[in-house]
Amino acid sequence: MSDLTKEMDLAVAPESEHELDLARMRHSCAHVMAQAVLELFPGAKLGIGPAIADGFYYDFDLPRPLTPEDLEHIERRMEEIKAAAYPFVRRVVTREEARELFRDQPYKLELIAEFPPDEVITTYTHDGFTDLCRGPHVRDTSQIGFFKLLRVSGAYWRGDERRPQLQRIYGTSWPTREQLDAYLHRLEEAERRDHRRLGRELELFHFDPTAPGMPYWLPKGLKILNLLLDFWRQEHEKRGYQEIAAPLINDKSLWEVSGHWDHYRENMFLIQLDEHLTYGVKPMNCPNAMIVYNLKKRSYRDLPLRLSDCDILHRYERSGTLHGLLRVRKFQQDDAHIFVTEDQIEEEFARILEIAQLFYGIFGLRYTLRLGTRPADFMGDPETWDKAEAALQRILDRHAGPGNYLIGEGEGAFYGPKIDILMEDALGRQWQTGTIQLDFQLPRRFGCTYTDRDGTEKTPVVIHRVIYGSLERFIGILIEHFAGAFPVWLAPVQATIIPIADRHLPYAYRVRDRLRDAGLRVEVDDGDERMQAKIRSAQLQKIPYMLVVGDREVNEESLAVRLRTNENIGSMSIERFITMVQRLVAEKSLELVTDV
Repeated sequence: MSDLTKEMDLAVAPESEHELDLARMRHSCAHVMAQAVLELFPGAKLGIGPAIADGFYYDFDLPRPLTPEDLEHIERRMEEIKAAAYPFVRRVVTREEARELFRDQPYKLELIAEFPPDEVITTYTHDGFTDLCRGPHVRDTSQIGFFKLLRVSGAYWRGDERRPQLQRIYGTSWPTREQLDAYLHRLEEAERRDHRRLGRELELFHFDPTAPGMPYWLPKGLKILNLLLDFWRQEHEKRGYQEIAAPLINDKSLWEVSGHWDHYRENMFLIQLDEHLTYGVKPMNCPNAMIVYNLKKRSYRDLPLRLSDCDILHRYERSGTLHGLLRVRKFQQDDAHIFVTEDQIEEEFARILEIAQLFYGIFGLRYTLRLGTRPADFMGDPETWDKAEAALQRILDRHAGPGNYLIGEGEGAFYGPKIDILMEDALGRQWQTGTIQLDFQLPRRFGCTYTDRDGTEKTPVVIHRVIYGSLERFIGILIEHFAGAFPVWLAPVQATIIPIADRHLPYAYRVRDRLRDAGLRVEVDDGDERMQAKIRSAQLQKIPYMLVVGDREVNEESLAVRLRTNENIGSMSIERFITMVQRLVAEKSLELVTDV
């Protein structure tokens, strides 16, 4: 599918009539913006301009960087075009006509050259501005809604860092002024919660130009990642999972057997040692789990066999798609591959969905389930796929209820259908995190078998599943969900002790050691700043508790406890504070205070 076809499909992909109307309005707004940009820069070269979630964008090759004043000028011109109510006129053109129309637009010509021979090529024109587009559009420019241009960013043409970098203007459009204002307020809140900024300010992670899309975990960020994994390991060991680890680099023959060489190679980092030896850095753990399964003869008594794996993975995501922790090239997954008999599938899925409910519930996260069905490049036979999809549909009907989950047509993995977990954060944004995939194909390709009750050799079914999904992505979402103010059990530093004067330092250190012995993560702020400045600094670092110690606290062996919310909860004995925090941690509570 060409980029233009993808772009235009975005305007017709929404399922509901309301979503279709919004996409049509926003796509039309992108065309109006492109007209205004061309008037400001007559020699501009046009990329693509689709409707996207909550708005639209358009890519431009311009003679100079855009300024905030440029955006204001473009917006004013868009308002004039809107007020004039120019009609959008559709026209079917031949390939030759299209080339002539866009003879001065190299990016459009590239797209035209890649259209399939039977492609119906259409253009839309308003007020003398013509664009290559499938549509649909609103009737005229007066219907493009209430809009706002948001920002400009760099975007490589077609997401390829080897191609020219264009300027991408993002905008949003809504049917009413009230909806636009509400959305802009949500954007302000999202900016306040932006995990990239908070990650720097809270010293959680670092991205370096020498390793694009591959985060450095700093001590505090690594503490969060390890706490998540510790909780994951505890809960999975209770449920019979066995953790393995495998090589991060494998000969290409492994990826050929698994099917990744044909279906996923362009997303892999490859190492070419010589003309005969090629290795792939693993983008997923599935083939390695098959190797472990095949190390010995298996019986039906061994199943379900639950193999978990948290190895580091690498995927070659295009540089234009990278986005902080939310889209990276190096990441870890809380992965598992469960080998089951066919009659164990539904019970095992129910167990996995129970785990998902636990893991999302402790963070106060709501989620929706989505069934991903057979994609165009599926592996295997349609009959097996139909059977697998029917099994997942029964599971979802029982777990969520008929009609209470989404259907993602063609969104399954190439080896099997899946259930995706779509998590909703504090701002109501939806993220795909966990996934549970049913696979009849890989165990066949790797020759996995087990001896059944009747002595016959059968092929197991494999359930691929992650709950957090990418740990990097999950942590990025958590940072934004909590605005950096993590629950006590997950906070990298749970308390900072603030001595009022230097004479209180020895007591502060004794308290620190006592709290650390009790398993709490504590620091002493022994800098030269005044007490109020230290309290403010701890609040900016989102540390749950500030423990102020002065003469009274020294004499009474107590702590003056303040919360990061600026609430002063008063004096408390050291033991009572320890008991309170330990209870909050044990309960994975979202609260800062509990009765003890």
